[in-house]
Amino acid sequence: MKTQELYDKVLDWFRKNRPLAQSELQFGNAYELLVAVILSAQCTDKRVNMTTPALFARFPDPLSMSRSDETEIYSYIKSISYPNNKAAHLLGMAKMLVAEFGGKVPSEVEDLMKLPGVGRKTANVVASVFYNQPKMAVDTHVFRVSERIGLTRNAKTPLETEKQLMRYIPEEDVARAHHWLILHGRYVCVARKPKCEECGLTAWCRYYASQKKNK
Repeated sequence: MKTQELYDKVLDWFRKNRPLAQSELQFGNAYELLVAVILSAQCTDKRVNMTTPALFARFPDPLSMSRSDETEIYSYIKSISYPNNKAAHLLGMAKMLVAEFGGKVPSEVEDLMKLPGVGRKTANVVASVFYNQPKMAVDTHVFRVSERIGLTRNAKTPLETEKQLMRYIPEEDVARAHHWLILHGRYVCVARKPKCEECGLTAWCRYYASQKKNK
């Protein structure tokens, strides 16, 4: 099967079976999304969503957070993974938003990546989810699932995965495809033991074919 044909079949299955895929993080504006995505690194969305209501009540905007300190921010996020580092990142991010971006979250990936705690994945999430740009954020789920299915081949880094996916996914589907792959990896194509018996993609999946061959 040619690569584009594989993409067409996989994407068509997702369109029919997961039409409303979206972020599971809870947010009300670009600032809240940015904070939530920074906190979500190596942490579950469920845990982040349990933590952010009190954090946003205390720091409703970048200015209020910029006037705080790491110790206070830490007190609100201490149940999150790596709270010390993330408290420093949030404080630095808020200060830079105020000082260099007028307190507004920029829409361009290059500007977002200037902020403390914001790498390419986080920047792509904000640009895609909030600003509706065709950006492919590659986290561990996207990296794993795209390789298993066969959408990517021999990608060694998230950037390589991103480039391969962007080459074949239609621009209008990129934002949804990000969520399709994440949610599929979170609930079906899980890391340790993928739930192939529950998966609708087995007819085209490289991993599933290899497992059948080895039995």
